[in-house]
This record gives sequence, structure tokens and C-alpha cells, in this order.
Amino acid sequence: MNNSLLVVLVASGIAYGTPLLYAALGELLAERSGVLNLGVEGMMLVGAVMGFWTVQRVHATTAVALAAAIGAAALIGAVLASIHAFLVITLRASQIVSGLALTIFAGAVGLSSYLGSDLNLADAPATKTFTAVFPSRMQHWPIVGPIVFGQTVLVYASWACVVLISLYLSRTRPGLNVRAVGESPAAADTMGINVTAYRYAHTLVGGAFAGVAGATITLAITPQWVAGITGGAGWVAIALVIFAFWRPDLCLVGAYFFGALQALPSQLQARDISLGPTVLWSNALPYVMTIVVLVFVSSGLAKRRLGAPAALGTPYVREQR
Repeated sequence: MNNSLLVVLVASGIAYGTPLLYAALGELLAERSGVLNLGVEGMMLVGAVMGFWTVQRVHATTAVALAAAIGAAALIGAVLASIHAFLVITLRASQIVSGLALTIFAGAVGLSSYLGSDLNLADAPATKTFTAVFPSRMQHWPIVGPIVFGQTVLVYASWACVVLISLYLSRTRPGLNVRAVGESPAAADTMGINVTAYRYAHTLVGGAFAGVAGATITLAITPQWVAGITGGAGWVAIALVIFAFWRPDLCLVGAYFFGALQALPSQLQARDISLGPTVLWSNALPYVMTIVVLVFVSSGLAKRRLGAPAALGTPYVREQR
């Protein structure tokens, strides 16, 4: 693999990994509070379609239209997350069943496809998209040009989110509280921490991140709407949280790794390097790696070192503490 291919692959991995990073950060926040959200894929799909619809309908400057699209995607993601939160926190329903039902409801066979067809979004290119922030001459600088200066504002914002979430969880009182809620909600409640409020807040924020992740795909990577456009990215993002041991910085590394795997087939194909069945490779490679990661972290040695929140997936019943 020559240097130019490696540079392009790294730059593409960052771009393709950004939606995974946003979705993984949102899922990490929810899981840190003890709520497992398997509806990430559905939230991403609805965020993708609503972000695309907004940018097509808002007649304003490019910056305003794109900001409105990201806001709409975050809002619809939070709305869907609120349904999940109500079911699993207030009604204490199964978090796995609720998340899967949400993905089916909002996914490729549900709400997102209905909205896409009803709003006549199919086959229409995006009128406004996110493009590289820095001037073209900077993007052509050796090595750092395409990797650092050839990215959209969504990439730089995701880096800021990683830093802020890391500091939030490790250096602030609310962050320490949410970790306490995820580890031992009964003990946190005894200390006067509102377990329900923390779980609701972080589940909704996680949904907003998933919505932004979906909009990133339709507004920065593939500027159009196609049913099922996320292609299982939500499931990869959930695996990423495990792969990253519930740490935001490792979520970034994992997201870019999977992003590079997604970009690899097209980059090799563009250089006439044979991969055999290229389409199968392109579709299957990230998910094969997801299975490998999940098998690894499910081993006995890995389990002892994972650091998963102790109360993850367990509803809290105050009367039973």
C-alpha cells in the first residue's frame, strides 16, 4: 500500500467514521446512566431523512440551512429516545425489546421509509451539503492536508464532543453522578441523586447524537436519501461502545478504524486493485469485524477488564433498594 493510498484511506476513514462516532458517543452516554438503547439504527435513519428534508425545504443561506437540518435531526432523535426512555425508565419495560421495537418502527421498513416516500425525497440530490472548511490549497498539503484540513465542520465538532464528554464524565460533578447512577442507582439515590432524571437526560441526549449521526450521512457523505441508507451503522456504533470499553477517546479510534474498513474497498477499486467480490467485501467487512470485536470482548478475560456499568440494562425500582 503506497503512501498516497494510505493518506486517502485515513482521510476517508475519518469521514466515514464520523457518523459512527456521533452515534457511539450518544450510546455511551445512555449506557453510562444504565440505559441500553438498541434503537440507535432507527434513530439514525429518522435523523437522516429529517435532516435531508430540512435542508431541502429551508430557503436560507447554506450555513443556516445546514444548521437547521442538524437541529431537526437532533430533535427527532431525542423525540424517539424519549419514547424509549418512557418505556424503560418509567414503565420499566425490557430495554432490549423496547430498543428493537424502536428500530423496527423507525427503521427501513417503518417511519423513515414512509417519511422519505411521502415527502418525495427519493432520487433528489441535496441542495446544500457540508464541505471542507479549509481552503483547497491547504487540503493539498502533503499528508496533513487531506487528513486534517480536508474535513467538514462535523468532523471537527465530533473531536470537540469527544474532549467535552471525556471531561464531563471524569472531571465534573454531574458526570460523576451519572457514572454513579450507572454503577449503583440505589446508592446514588441514597446520596440524593435523581436517578430517573439522569437516565432520562442522558438517554435523550444519546438519541440526539444518533439523529445527528444519521444527518451526517445524508448531508456530508452521501448527499441524498435512500431507504436504509445507514446500512447497519447503528449496530456497529453499539458494538463500538463495547470495543471502546465505554471510553469516548477509544470510541474515536474505533469509529475511524471501522470507517477505514468501509472506505477500503472503494479506494482499492478506484486503483484497479482486485478484491475479488468487491460488493460483498464492501458490505460485509465492517460487520465481520464487529462480530470479531464482540467475540473478543465476550471472552472471560475481556469481561473482567471491560468496565461496563454494573446496572446497565437493569431498571431501577426505588421501593426495592
